[in-house]
Amino acid sequence: MIAALRRRRRRRDAALAAYRAIVARARTPGLFTAWAVPDTLDGRFELLALHAFLVLNRLKQEAAKEFSQALFDIMFADLDRGVREMGASDVTVGRHVKAMARGFYGRIAAYEKGLGDEAELRAALRRNLFGTVDPDPDRVAAAALYLHRQRAALAAASVETLTAGEVPFAPWP
Repeated sequence: MIAALRRRRRRRDAALAAYRAIVARARTPGLFTAWAVPDTLDGRFELLALHAFLVLNRLKQEAAKEFSQALFDIMFADLDRGVREMGASDVTVGRHVKAMARGFYGRIAAYEKGLGDEAELRAALRRNLFGTVDPDPDRVAAAALYLHRQRAALAAASVETLTAGEVPFAPWP
């Protein structure tokens, strides 16, 4: 039992480290400036969702279900905390977080579908990442190229590296 608790604690600590790496990359200033993603609550959520998708998609290929779940739980606990800090009442926090979870699942489905169809990927990025603005097609193309580069970098990483909390994103830009 103690060994199981230690494994669970190590998995949670590693998932927290992976989440911090995802957040750090999602907050890269160049992502906002080079692509003109709005530096708003929506824009920040979209970049977080994109990077979390990339990591979770990679982990899905390795059947790292427990680690993926820990990462997801940490991400949504942080989003819950953020909604509370913005002043949402206890009564409405759950509704906000559920809406974010539905949105995240929708983005996962759209980006996964787009991995096999470039036009579909660009449409998903335009609709989600740039949802509140009308992006220049070159910026959408740059975001799609970035997604492919990050996917390749994560594919080159071992599952052991990822489940240790290390997320080797490709360098920006």
